[in-house]
Amino acid sequence: MRFILAIAILPGLAFAGPAVPEDFGTTNPEELTMNKVLEDIAAGRTTMTNCAAGYLMTKSGRHGAARQTFGACADDGYTGAMTWMSYLDNNGFGGDYDPDAAAAWDRKAAEAGDPVGQFNYGLSLLRGYGAAQDEAAGRALIDAAAGTGLPIAQRLQAAGYDPEEVTPDADNWRYAPMN
Repeated sequence: MRFILAIAILPGLAFAGPAVPEDFGTTNPEELTMNKVLEDIAAGRTTMTNCAAGYLMTKSGRHGAARQTFGACADDGYTGAMTWMSYLDNNGFGGDYDPDAAAAWDRKAAEAGDPVGQFNYGLSLLRGYGAAQDEAAGRALIDAAAGTGLPIAQRLQAAGYDPEEVTPDADNWRYAPMN
């Protein structure tokens, strides 16, 4: 008798459809997409993974999205994002070309102890590009970056702090002192 009752109930269950209340939220949310990263950034969720996604945005030409991502991450203290903001400002990607803002981002990263920020800001000080020229302070920052093992800083040291060593194809007119 139990067997017949079970068989009689099964067809009704099979055709009843899924019983998923609408208040359970999105059943398949976006994950690991640029849209999800931008949604997280807009909501103030800066994580190392979200911040790193800014690199892919930059390299794929989505400079506005990269600027939004790196800006939020830099504001939250991610020094790598600060040096990427410098890159964006120094090249006019996703915003105006602004060497002063670029140097300011590198200075902030350098002050937080980031070797790339130290190197970049040291180079800006050597050149007087985006910052008042101060060769002694520039060399000190490059020495600090070299002391962490940053190869490009060590290379610049070995070349007597000649910027041509690390940017031989640079547009020298661009790096003329601004003071």
